[in-house]
Amino acid sequence: MEENLKRLNKFIGETGYCSRREADKIIEEGRVTINGVVPELGTKVSPNDEVRIDGKLIREQNEKPVYLAFYKPVGIECTTNLDVRNNIVDYINYPKRIFPIGRLDKASEGLIFMTNDGDIVNKILRARNNHEKEYTVTVNKPITDRFIERMGNGVPILDTVTRKCKVEQISKFTFKIILTQGLNRQIRRMTEYLGYDVTALKRIRIINISLDVPVGRYRDLTDAEIKELNELIEPSSKTEEASLPKTEAPKRRTEFIKRDDPRFKGRGDY
Repeated sequence: MEENLKRLNKFIGETGYCSRREADKIIEEGRVTINGVVPELGTKVSPNDEVRIDGKLIREQNEKPVYLAFYKPVGIECTTNLDVRNNIVDYINYPKRIFPIGRLDKASEGLIFMTNDGDIVNKILRARNNHEKEYTVTVNKPITDRFIERMGNGVPILDTVTRKCKVEQISKFTFKIILTQGLNRQIRRMTEYLGYDVTALKRIRIINISLDVPVGRYRDLTDAEIKELNELIEPSSKTEEASLPKTEAPKRRTEFIKRDDPRFKGRGDY
């Protein structure tokens, strides 16, 4: 393992970001983080470490970012906290450091993206991006036309009214819904408001990627899928000001905020 370690300034220099001497300067200025921690001069890094400068992820020039489509089973927690039992990182056991984009609650299943590209994580998660996410939902009693109409026209939950959305009945107890927002446990709260309980919830699509792997398995996104995904999210703002709720932490220290961070409370848990 020791032979795979590199001094931080050498790693930064080999990415083409700047010279080793300039790298020493920005390390001393506290602008560099390794896995969210500000390092000292002389620190060594491994290929699995996440190195950021001013909050922006950097990589070796020949390293491609990881983009996975994963079918999360029921019972797996979408957290990077390895102390949490049945966390998604341990379950996948991928050889590189990766993170989930968004989340599904423990009782839900379906498609979730895993990546080490913090830039795409932040762009997809921004509140104002209106990206489509599609679900199939099974409830505990027969669905009525009135239920479908009310779900699609907006339901009062969490001191707001949900956006209008596409809802379609597909069987006596199951419907399909396409959301463009991510309120906390949104689908479950909407159905509960209308007198129903969710018995099964599966996410089957995120933006242009559909669920097409067996439960508990993952696949790499294709180059064509990544290209289309980036085109679809390109209008998203890249500025820190357009991100999720601000904190008082310096911009360079916010970098990639993990999903179990309390600053994300109330977002994207279905």
